[in-house]
Amino acid sequence: MILMSNTPVLQIKNLKTYFYSRDSVVKAVDGVNMEVHSGRITALIGGSGSGKSVMSRSVMGLIDKPGKIVDGEIWLNGRDLRLLSEKEMRKVRGKEIAMIFQEPAAAMNPVVKIKDHLFEAVHTHDRKARRKDKMPAFREVLLGVGLRDPDKILESYPFELSGGMCQRVMVAMGIVANAGVLIADEPTSSLDLTTQISILEELMSLRDAGIAIILITHDLGVVAQTADDMYVMKDGKIIESGTVREVFAAPKHPYTRYLMEPVHVEELR
Repeated sequence: MILMSNTPVLQIKNLKTYFYSRDSVVKAVDGVNMEVHSGRITALIGGSGSGKSVMSRSVMGLIDKPGKIVDGEIWLNGRDLRLLSEKEMRKVRGKEIAMIFQEPAAAMNPVVKIKDHLFEAVHTHDRKARRKDKMPAFREVLLGVGLRDPDKILESYPFELSGGMCQRVMVAMGIVANAGVLIADEPTSSLDLTTQISILEELMSLRDAGIAIILITHDLGVVAQTADDMYVMKDGKIIESGTVREVFAAPKHPYTRYLMEPVHVEELR
């Protein structure tokens, strides 16, 4: 397991999230333990259906029926998020913990302009913020994630942008939120190489500024180049964890070794 001297900003203990149907129970997350530290990028990898995205949505308190968190603790800044009401969680989301969703178009209101999405991300943690004062910062962050015409983007609606552009906007929203913990669910998927590099550089800058980042990705190259720690997930469970250097140098679990063989990397998608 990962051994750190400082206290984790986010600690997940024995988390279980199950999905119920009339005839069966799917244990999407089944007893996960995880620690995330400020100023570090923690990668979470695993095959499709391993439970990565369900775990991230569990942390954010975004599990809908027929899913349910049935056990576990989610400690953020000294509080167990599972004990908070939905009203209290709305104050935590964006202010203390933010998320870049895997399907950005579905996560944004199609009839709200991009500038208003970005402002809402800021206003969540800074109630005194004024939209006009934030516009220069919005233009800068959009340029930083590879959007060349920020003024046009700011006045656009999500449905007017391509999927890749919406994904970059979601990354920008995560950046301007200035939360202490940022969950990035496949933030570079379906993007061209140049834009991928720009976004990863932004994430590393946030890490260097002290933000704790959970990076959910299928790209082992990205993990090797950007992450500090990593967890490997399979069938709802964490099967291996450690620093990136440790796991890449000597993977202990057979499934981890299996995934690291080039011929099997496609299974992570």
